[in-house]
Amino acid sequence: MTEPDVTVVIAVYNTMPYLTACLDSLVRQTIGHARMEVVAVDDGSTDGGGELLDTYAARHPGLFQVVHQANSGGPAAPTNRGLALARGRYVLFLGADDWLGDEALARMVASADDWGSDVLIPKQVGVNGRLVPQGIFDATAASVGFEDSALAWALADTKLFRLDLLRRHNLARKEELKVYSDQPFTLAACLRARRISVLADYDHYFLVLREDRGNVTQRAGALDRVRGVAAVQWVAAELAAPGGQLDAIRARHFGWEVPQLLQQGLLALDAGLRDQVCDGVGELVRQFGAREVYHRLAVPDRVRLELAATGRYEELRELIGYEAEHGAPPEVSETGADGVRRRYAAYPVFRDGAVGLADELFLLGEERAEAPVDPEAGGETGPPPPTLVQQLWRGAVPAQVRRRLRGYPVWRRLADAVAADGRNGGRR
Repeated sequence: MTEPDVTVVIAVYNTMPYLTACLDSLVRQTIGHARMEVVAVDDGSTDGGGELLDTYAARHPGLFQVVHQANSGGPAAPTNRGLALARGRYVLFLGADDWLGDEALARMVASADDWGSDVLIPKQVGVNGRLVPQGIFDATAASVGFEDSALAWALADTKLFRLDLLRRHNLARKEELKVYSDQPFTLAACLRARRISVLADYDHYFLVLREDRGNVTQRAGALDRVRGVAAVQWVAAELAAPGGQLDAIRARHFGWEVPQLLQQGLLALDAGLRDQVCDGVGELVRQFGAREVYHRLAVPDRVRLELAATGRYEELRELIGYEAEHGAPPEVSETGADGVRRRYAAYPVFRDGAVGLADELFLLGEERAEAPVDPEAGGETGPPPPTLVQQLWRGAVPAQVRRRLRGYPVWRRLADAVAADGRNGGRR
Protein backbone atom coordinates (compact mmCIF):
# COMPACT_ATOMS: atom_id res chain seq x y z
CA MET A 1 0.00 0.00 0.00
CA THR A 2 1.37 3.42 -0.98
CA GLU A 3 2.40 5.63 1.92
CA PRO A 4 0.27 8.80 2.05
CA ASP A 5 1.85 12.20 2.38
CA VAL A 6 -0.27 13.17 5.36
CA THR A 7 -2.46 11.54 7.99
CA VAL A 8 -5.24 13.53 9.62
CA VAL A 9 -6.06 12.26 13.12
CA ILE A 10 -9.46 13.06 14.63
CA ALA A 11 -10.57 12.14 18.14
CA VAL A 12 -14.38 12.09 18.15
CA TYR A 13 -16.70 12.31 21.12
CA ASN A 14 -20.19 13.80 20.89
CA THR A 15 -19.39 16.59 18.46
CA MET A 16 -22.54 16.48 16.35
CA PRO A 17 -23.59 18.40 14.34
CA TYR A 18 -20.14 19.99 13.95
CA LEU A 19 -18.58 16.69 12.89
CA THR A 20 -20.32 16.81 9.51
CA ALA A 21 -18.59 20.05 8.49
CA CYS A 22 -15.27 18.62 9.71
CA LEU A 23 -15.58 15.49 7.55
CA ASP A 24 -16.86 17.40 4.52
CA SER A 25 -13.83 19.67 4.66
CA LEU A 26 -11.55 16.62 4.49
CA VAL A 27 -13.39 15.16 1.51
CA ARG A 28 -12.87 18.48 -0.33
CA GLN A 29 -9.08 18.62 0.15
CA THR A 30 -7.34 19.53 -3.11
CA ILE A 31 -4.28 17.46 -2.25
CA GLY A 32 -6.31 14.48 -3.46
CA HIS A 33 -7.49 11.39 -1.62
CA ALA A 34 -4.58 9.30 -2.90
CA ARG A 35 -2.09 11.46 -0.96
CA MET A 36 -3.93 11.55 2.35
CA GLU A 37 -5.64 9.39 4.93
CA VAL A 38 -7.99 10.14 7.81
CA VAL A 39 -7.82 8.14 11.03
CA ALA A 40 -10.94 8.86 13.09
CA VAL A 41 -11.21 7.35 16.58
CA ASP A 42 -14.73 7.33 18.02
CA ASP A 43 -14.33 7.56 21.80
CA GLY A 44 -17.72 6.10 22.67
CA SER A 45 -19.91 8.81 21.15
CA THR A 46 -23.60 8.65 22.03
CA ASP A 47 -24.87 11.33 19.63
CA GLY A 48 -24.66 9.39 16.36
CA GLY A 49 -21.14 10.56 15.58
CA GLY A 50 -19.76 7.01 15.39
CA GLU A 51 -22.40 6.00 12.86
CA LEU A 52 -21.66 9.12 10.79
CA LEU A 53 -17.98 8.14 10.64
CA ASP A 54 -18.95 4.69 9.33
CA THR A 55 -21.14 6.33 6.69
CA TYR A 56 -18.27 8.47 5.41
CA ALA A 57 -15.87 5.50 5.44
CA ALA A 58 -18.30 3.52 3.28
CA ARG A 59 -18.90 6.48 0.97
CA HIS A 60 -15.16 7.19 0.47
CA PRO A 61 -13.28 3.85 0.48
CA GLY A 62 -9.58 4.16 1.27
CA LEU A 63 -9.86 7.69 2.68
CA PHE A 64 -11.28 7.07 6.17
CA GLN A 65 -10.12 4.54 8.72
CA VAL A 66 -12.57 4.43 11.62
CA VAL A 67 -11.87 2.94 15.06
CA HIS A 68 -14.52 2.59 17.76
CA GLN A 69 -13.63 2.32 21.45
CA ALA A 70 -15.23 2.74 24.86
CA ASN A 71 -15.16 6.24 26.25
CA SER A 72 -11.80 7.08 27.82
CA GLY A 73 -12.81 10.28 29.59
CA GLY A 74 -10.72 12.69 27.52
CA PRO A 75 -9.18 13.41 24.12
CA ALA A 76 -5.68 12.11 24.88
CA ALA A 77 -6.32 8.35 24.56
CA PRO A 78 -8.19 8.45 21.22
CA THR A 79 -5.63 10.90 19.84
CA ASN A 80 -2.77 8.60 20.81
CA ARG A 81 -4.52 5.64 19.24
CA GLY A 82 -4.98 7.57 16.01
CA LEU A 83 -1.33 8.63 16.05
CA ALA A 84 -0.23 5.00 16.49
CA LEU A 85 -2.14 4.08 13.31
CA ALA A 86 -0.81 6.99 11.21
CA ARG A 87 1.16 6.09 8.04
CA GLY A 88 1.76 9.48 6.45
CA ARG A 89 5.06 11.33 6.32
CA TYR A 90 3.28 14.09 8.19
CA VAL A 91 0.43 14.05 10.70
CA LEU A 92 -2.14 16.77 11.41
CA PHE A 93 -4.42 16.72 14.45
CA LEU A 94 -7.88 18.09 13.70
CA GLY A 95 -10.58 18.78 16.27
CA ALA A 96 -13.83 16.98 15.48
CA ASP A 97 -15.72 20.27 15.81
CA ASP A 98 -13.24 22.16 13.59
CA TRP A 99 -12.65 22.16 9.83
CA LEU A 100 -10.03 22.90 7.16
CA GLY A 101 -9.86 25.22 4.18
CA ASP A 102 -9.99 23.28 0.91
CA GLU A 103 -6.31 23.87 0.05
CA ALA A 104 -4.99 23.44 3.57
CA LEU A 105 -3.27 20.05 3.33
CA ALA A 106 -1.79 20.73 -0.13
CA ARG A 107 -0.27 24.02 1.01
CA MET A 108 1.06 22.63 4.30
CA VAL A 109 2.71 19.55 2.81
CA ALA A 110 4.29 21.52 -0.04
CA SER A 111 5.73 24.14 2.32
CA ALA A 112 7.00 21.60 4.85
CA ASP A 113 8.76 19.74 2.03
CA ASP A 114 10.29 22.94 0.66
CA TRP A 115 11.54 24.13 4.04
CA GLY A 116 12.38 20.81 5.68
CA SER A 117 10.00 21.62 8.53
CA ASP A 118 9.58 19.25 11.45
CA VAL A 119 6.66 21.31 12.74
CA LEU A 120 4.55 23.64 10.61
CA ILE A 121 1.97 26.01 12.08
CA PRO A 122 -0.85 26.83 9.63
CA LYS A 123 -2.88 30.04 9.84
CA GLN A 124 -5.83 29.51 12.17
CA VAL A 125 -8.97 31.56 12.65
CA GLY A 126 -11.75 31.39 15.22
CA VAL A 127 -15.41 30.72 14.45
CA ASN A 128 -18.39 31.68 16.65
CA GLY A 129 -16.19 33.88 18.83
CA ARG A 130 -13.44 31.31 19.42
CA LEU A 131 -10.33 33.12 20.67
CA VAL A 132 -7.24 32.24 18.61
CA PRO A 133 -4.02 34.18 19.39
CA GLN A 134 -2.83 35.71 16.12
CA GLY A 135 0.66 36.93 17.02
CA ILE A 136 2.39 33.92 15.48
CA PHE A 137 0.62 34.60 12.17
CA ASP A 138 2.07 38.05 11.53
CA ALA A 139 3.95 36.69 8.53
CA THR A 140 4.87 33.47 6.78
CA ALA A 141 8.28 32.30 8.01
CA ALA A 142 10.44 29.34 7.11
CA SER A 143 11.89 29.23 10.62
CA VAL A 144 10.74 30.66 13.97
CA GLY A 145 11.72 30.18 17.60
CA PHE A 146 10.47 31.00 21.07
CA GLU A 147 12.59 34.13 21.40
CA ASP A 148 11.82 35.76 18.05
CA SER A 149 8.10 35.04 17.68
CA ALA A 150 4.87 34.36 19.56
CA LEU A 151 5.52 30.61 19.43
CA ALA A 152 4.94 30.23 23.18
CA TRP A 153 1.34 31.31 22.53
CA ALA A 154 0.81 28.60 19.91
CA LEU A 155 1.12 25.35 21.85
CA ALA A 156 -2.07 23.61 20.78
CA ASP A 157 -1.45 20.53 18.62
CA THR A 158 -3.32 22.07 15.67
CA LYS A 159 -0.19 21.76 13.52
CA LEU A 160 1.50 19.62 10.92
CA PHE A 161 4.17 17.37 12.49
CA ARG A 162 6.78 15.22 10.78
CA LEU A 163 5.79 11.72 11.88
CA ASP A 164 9.40 10.57 12.09
CA LEU A 165 10.10 13.26 14.72
CA LEU A 166 7.25 12.02 16.90
CA ARG A 167 8.22 8.39 16.55
CA ARG A 168 11.95 8.93 17.18
CA HIS A 169 11.24 10.71 20.46
CA ASN A 170 8.25 8.56 21.44
CA LEU A 171 6.04 11.63 21.79
CA ALA A 172 2.39 11.19 22.75
CA ARG A 173 -0.24 12.88 24.85
CA LYS A 174 -0.35 12.30 28.61
CA GLU A 175 -3.59 10.37 29.02
CA GLU A 176 -3.97 11.23 32.70
CA LEU A 177 -4.53 14.89 31.80
CA LYS A 178 -8.14 15.92 31.22
CA VAL A 179 -7.17 19.28 29.71
CA TYR A 180 -4.06 20.78 28.09
CA SER A 181 -2.82 17.28 27.20
CA ASP A 182 -1.80 18.63 23.79
CA GLN A 183 0.46 21.38 25.18
CA PRO A 184 3.21 19.22 26.75
CA PHE A 185 3.18 17.11 23.59
CA THR A 186 3.43 20.11 21.26
CA LEU A 187 6.06 21.83 23.38
CA ALA A 188 8.24 18.72 23.43
CA ALA A 189 7.95 18.40 19.65
CA CYS A 190 8.84 22.06 19.12
CA LEU A 191 11.81 21.92 21.48
CA ARG A 192 13.14 18.83 19.67
CA ALA A 193 12.38 20.05 16.14
CA ARG A 194 15.17 21.09 13.79
CA ARG A 195 12.88 23.64 12.14
CA ILE A 196 9.50 25.16 13.02
CA SER A 197 7.72 27.08 10.27
CA VAL A 198 4.67 29.32 9.97
CA LEU A 199 2.33 29.44 6.99
CA ALA A 200 0.24 32.59 7.33
CA ASP A 201 -0.90 33.36 3.78
CA TYR A 202 -4.11 31.28 3.79
CA ASP A 203 -6.84 30.45 6.31
CA HIS A 204 -6.00 26.79 6.81
CA TYR A 205 -7.64 25.78 10.07
CA PHE A 206 -11.00 26.97 11.43
CA LEU A 207 -11.45 26.49 15.19
CA VAL A 208 -15.08 26.48 16.27
CA LEU A 209 -16.47 27.59 19.61
CA ARG A 210 -19.50 25.38 20.12
CA GLU A 211 -22.75 27.11 20.99
CA ASP A 212 -23.14 24.83 24.00
CA ARG A 213 -19.56 25.65 25.07
CA GLY A 214 -18.95 21.90 24.97
CA ASN A 215 -15.32 22.17 23.83
CA VAL A 216 -13.02 20.25 26.15
CA THR A 217 -11.15 23.32 27.41
CA GLN A 218 -14.45 25.05 28.19
CA ARG A 219 -15.55 22.14 30.43
CA ALA A 220 -12.30 21.63 32.34
CA GLY A 221 -12.19 22.04 36.12
CA ALA A 222 -9.76 24.32 37.94
CA LEU A 223 -7.63 21.52 39.40
CA ASP A 224 -7.43 19.84 36.00
CA ARG A 225 -6.02 23.10 34.66
CA VAL A 226 -3.44 23.28 37.44
CA ARG A 227 -2.25 19.75 36.60
CA GLY A 228 -2.12 20.58 32.89
CA VAL A 229 0.02 23.68 33.42
CA ALA A 230 2.35 21.70 35.68
CA ALA A 231 2.84 19.10 32.93
CA VAL A 232 3.78 21.82 30.44
CA GLN A 233 6.23 23.40 32.85
CA TRP A 234 7.93 20.06 33.52
CA VAL A 235 8.62 19.72 29.79
CA ALA A 236 9.94 23.29 29.67
CA ALA A 237 12.20 22.69 32.67
CA GLU A 238 13.62 19.56 31.07
CA LEU A 239 14.06 20.64 27.44
CA ALA A 240 14.04 24.45 27.12
CA ALA A 241 17.27 26.41 27.08
CA PRO A 242 17.67 28.61 30.19
CA GLY A 243 17.18 32.29 29.50
CA GLY A 244 14.98 33.66 26.74
CA GLN A 245 13.52 30.37 25.55
CA LEU A 246 12.51 29.14 28.99
CA ASP A 247 11.31 32.58 30.08
CA ALA A 248 9.02 32.91 27.05
CA ILE A 249 7.27 29.67 27.98
CA ARG A 250 7.01 30.62 31.65
CA ALA A 251 5.67 34.08 30.86
CA ARG A 252 2.95 32.65 28.61
CA HIS A 253 1.46 30.33 31.25
CA PHE A 254 2.01 32.54 34.29
CA GLY A 255 0.67 35.49 32.34
CA TRP A 256 -2.43 33.74 30.99
CA GLU A 257 -3.58 30.27 32.09
CA VAL A 258 -2.54 30.51 35.74
CA PRO A 259 -3.93 34.00 36.53
CA GLN A 260 -7.26 32.94 35.01
CA LEU A 261 -7.59 30.51 37.90
CA LEU A 262 -7.46 33.46 40.30
CA GLN A 263 -10.36 35.47 38.89
CA GLN A 264 -13.97 35.93 40.01
CA GLY A 265 -14.77 32.27 39.38
CA LEU A 266 -12.49 31.29 42.27
CA LEU A 267 -14.88 32.93 44.73
CA ALA A 268 -17.74 30.73 43.53
CA LEU A 269 -15.95 27.51 44.52
CA ASP A 270 -16.55 25.87 47.87
CA ALA A 271 -13.92 26.71 50.48
CA GLY A 272 -12.11 23.37 50.30
CA LEU A 273 -11.74 23.38 46.52
CA ARG A 274 -10.83 27.07 46.55
CA ASP A 275 -7.94 26.43 48.90
CA GLN A 276 -6.79 23.46 46.80
CA VAL A 277 -6.65 25.68 43.73
CA CYS A 278 -4.69 28.34 45.62
CA ASP A 279 -2.34 25.67 46.96
CA GLY A 280 -1.80 24.36 43.43
CA VAL A 281 -1.13 27.81 42.00
CA GLY A 282 1.27 28.62 44.80
CA GLU A 283 3.18 25.41 44.15
CA LEU A 284 3.41 26.25 40.44
CA VAL A 285 4.86 29.68 41.25
CA ARG A 286 7.44 28.32 43.67
CA GLN A 287 8.43 25.22 41.72
CA PHE A 288 8.72 26.59 38.20
CA GLY A 289 10.40 29.95 38.68
CA ALA A 290 7.44 32.23 38.02
CA ARG A 291 9.04 35.02 40.06
CA GLU A 292 11.85 35.19 37.51
CA VAL A 293 9.36 36.42 34.89
CA TYR A 294 7.21 38.64 37.10
CA HIS A 295 8.64 41.66 35.30
CA ARG A 296 7.00 40.40 32.09
CA LEU A 297 3.55 40.05 33.64
CA ALA A 298 0.77 42.54 34.23
CA VAL A 299 0.55 43.95 37.75
CA PRO A 300 -2.81 42.30 38.61
CA ASP A 301 -1.45 38.91 37.57
CA ARG A 302 1.79 39.02 39.53
CA VAL A 303 0.09 40.36 42.67
CA ARG A 304 -2.43 37.51 42.55
CA LEU A 305 0.30 34.93 41.95
CA GLU A 306 2.40 36.19 44.86
CA LEU A 307 -0.55 36.22 47.23
CA ALA A 308 -1.19 32.57 46.33
CA ALA A 309 2.50 31.68 46.59
CA THR A 310 2.77 33.20 50.07
CA GLY A 311 -0.43 31.63 51.37
CA ARG A 312 -2.33 34.92 51.65
CA TYR A 313 -5.63 33.43 50.54
CA GLU A 314 -7.89 35.81 52.45
CA GLU A 315 -6.13 38.83 50.96
CA LEU A 316 -6.32 37.19 47.52
CA ARG A 317 -10.08 36.78 47.80
CA GLU A 318 -10.43 40.36 49.00
CA LEU A 319 -8.35 41.63 46.06
CA ILE A 320 -10.53 39.73 43.58
CA GLY A 321 -13.63 41.19 45.20
CA TYR A 322 -12.11 44.66 45.23
CA GLU A 323 -11.44 44.59 41.48
CA ALA A 324 -14.91 43.20 40.76
CA GLU A 325 -16.44 46.17 42.61
CA HIS A 326 -14.03 48.99 41.79
CA GLY A 327 -12.14 47.95 38.66
CA ALA A 328 -8.50 49.01 38.37
CA PRO A 329 -7.04 50.55 41.53
CA PRO A 330 -5.89 54.18 41.67
CA GLU A 331 -2.29 55.03 40.84
CA VAL A 332 0.15 56.60 43.24
CA SER A 333 3.55 57.96 42.33
CA GLU A 334 6.64 59.05 44.18
CA THR A 335 10.11 60.21 43.32
CA GLY A 336 12.97 58.35 44.96
CA ALA A 337 16.36 59.60 46.04
CA ASP A 338 17.67 58.38 42.68
CA GLY A 339 15.52 60.95 40.90
CA VAL A 340 13.23 58.32 39.34
CA ARG A 341 9.48 58.77 39.56
CA ARG A 342 7.72 55.46 40.02
CA ARG A 343 4.03 54.77 39.52
CA TYR A 344 2.32 52.03 41.54
CA ALA A 345 -1.08 50.35 41.50
CA ALA A 346 -2.52 51.23 44.89
CA TYR A 347 -4.33 48.02 45.69
CA PRO A 348 -5.50 47.75 49.32
CA VAL A 349 -2.56 45.40 50.01
CA PHE A 350 0.00 47.88 48.65
CA ARG A 351 2.51 48.60 51.43
CA ASP A 352 0.43 46.68 53.93
CA GLY A 353 3.09 45.71 56.44
CA ALA A 354 1.11 42.71 57.62
CA VAL A 355 1.10 41.24 54.11
CA GLY A 356 4.63 42.26 53.17
CA LEU A 357 4.48 42.31 49.37
CA ALA A 358 7.39 44.07 47.66
CA ASP A 359 6.72 47.40 45.97
CA GLU A 360 8.06 46.00 42.69
CA LEU A 361 4.98 43.80 42.34
CA PHE A 362 2.80 46.91 42.09
CA LEU A 363 5.11 48.90 39.78
CA LEU A 364 3.29 50.21 36.71
CA GLY A 365 6.15 52.22 35.23
CA GLU A 366 8.99 54.56 36.00
CA GLU A 367 10.64 57.56 34.44
CA ARG A 368 13.26 60.05 35.49
CA ALA A 369 11.57 62.98 37.15
CA GLU A 370 12.09 66.45 35.75
CA ALA A 371 13.66 68.96 38.09
CA PRO A 372 10.94 71.06 39.77
CA VAL A 373 10.55 74.60 38.54
CA ASP A 374 11.02 77.46 41.02
CA PRO A 375 7.48 78.65 41.83
CA GLU A 376 8.81 82.16 42.55
CA ALA A 377 9.72 82.28 38.87
CA GLY A 378 6.11 81.62 37.92
CA GLY A 379 6.45 77.88 37.29
CA GLU A 380 4.81 74.81 38.75
CA THR A 381 6.31 72.67 41.48
CA GLY A 382 6.58 68.90 41.37
CA PRO A 383 3.98 66.59 42.92
CA PRO A 384 2.61 68.14 46.11
CA PRO A 385 3.69 66.62 49.43
CA PRO A 386 1.10 64.63 51.38
CA THR A 387 -1.51 66.93 52.90
CA LEU A 388 -2.07 67.13 56.63
CA VAL A 389 -5.25 65.08 56.23
CA GLN A 390 -3.37 62.37 54.37
CA GLN A 391 -0.56 62.30 56.90
CA LEU A 392 -3.02 62.02 59.81
CA TRP A 393 -5.01 59.28 58.04
CA ARG A 394 -1.90 57.25 57.19
CA GLY A 395 -0.20 57.85 60.52
CA ALA A 396 -3.17 57.23 62.78
CA VAL A 397 -4.72 54.28 60.95
CA PRO A 398 -2.50 51.22 60.27
CA ALA A 399 -2.33 50.03 56.65
CA GLN A 400 -4.04 46.72 57.44
CA VAL A 401 -6.93 48.49 59.15
CA ARG A 402 -7.24 50.99 56.27
CA ARG A 403 -7.45 48.10 53.83
CA ARG A 404 -10.23 46.38 55.76
CA LEU A 405 -12.18 49.62 56.31
CA ARG A 406 -12.36 50.10 52.54
CA GLY A 407 -14.79 47.21 52.51
CA TYR A 408 -17.41 49.50 54.09
CA PRO A 409 -18.99 52.16 51.81
CA VAL A 410 -18.77 55.00 54.38
CA TRP A 411 -15.08 54.42 55.10
CA ARG A 412 -14.33 53.88 51.40
CA ARG A 413 -15.83 57.28 50.57
CA LEU A 414 -13.65 58.83 53.28
CA ALA A 415 -10.53 57.12 51.90
CA ASP A 416 -11.39 58.26 48.37
CA ALA A 417 -11.89 61.81 49.62
CA VAL A 418 -8.49 61.72 51.31
CA ALA A 419 -6.88 60.50 48.08
CA ALA A 420 -8.65 63.22 46.09
CA ASP A 421 -7.46 65.81 48.59
CA GLY A 422 -3.91 64.65 47.91
CA ARG A 423 -4.34 64.83 44.15
CA ASN A 424 -5.66 68.39 44.50
CA GLY A 425 -2.70 69.35 46.65
CA GLY A 426 -5.06 70.07 49.57
CA ARG A 427 -6.89 72.75 47.52
CA ARG A 428 -10.70 72.89 47.19
